[in-house]
Amino acid sequence: MTEIDLTLDDSEVVVRVLGGESSLFEILICRYNGRLLRIIRSVIADHSEAEDALQNTWVLAFEHLAQFEGRSSFVTWATKIALHSAVRRERQGRKLVALEHADGRMKSSVEHRNVRARDPESQALDGEVKAMLQSSVDRLPDSCRPVFILREVEQMNTAETAECLNLSEEAVKTRLRRARLLLRKDLEDRLGAAIADCYPFIGQRGDFTVAAVSDDLALSPLNV
Repeated sequence: MTEIDLTLDDSEVVVRVLGGESSLFEILICRYNGRLLRIIRSVIADHSEAEDALQNTWVLAFEHLAQFEGRSSFVTWATKIALHSAVRRERQGRKLVALEHADGRMKSSVEHRNVRARDPESQALDGEVKAMLQSSVDRLPDSCRPVFILREVEQMNTAETAECLNLSEEAVKTRLRRARLLLRKDLEDRLGAAIADCYPFIGQRGDFTVAAVSDDLALSPLNV
């Protein structure tokens, strides 16, 4: 088996995959898997659903790789696919889950997220600061959460974030300011002012199984 050169830059990987070296696509999966999962989790609260959306993202990226024109970075292009996949799955999920209180009032999106089953990893983190911080981020409004994740966690700049979310740069700045204020207030209310400013919080999670994507890709020819 030929050893994969992990030092290849994204553009060269894309060219070679389109040229028939499909196995090199694993470089992009390994390089950006954790980032895309965190971005998807900014839209989908359920971790299992988020991983399904992530797998779908990579399949779509592979199938439509010929449409990547290089005007932006590969990861920005892939982020758009991830967000589209996440939003579509989230909307489909909402159609399948009852969203009303017993008295007939509609639940908010925050309430809807909070009633979902939590994965074992999240349960294991209960009581720890990291879990509380992540919970606070989950409480952010749907309009602000993806902006916060892209800017503060993934360290994308304002222009990249605006491109990924189809927003103006001013809208990104406004939503980020609001997200920071809401997050600080939530943390102060729950944990006290002393901890409110410590939110470099969501650790790397790059444990997505490449084999699962590879199985799908084996059945999905490149859309060239």
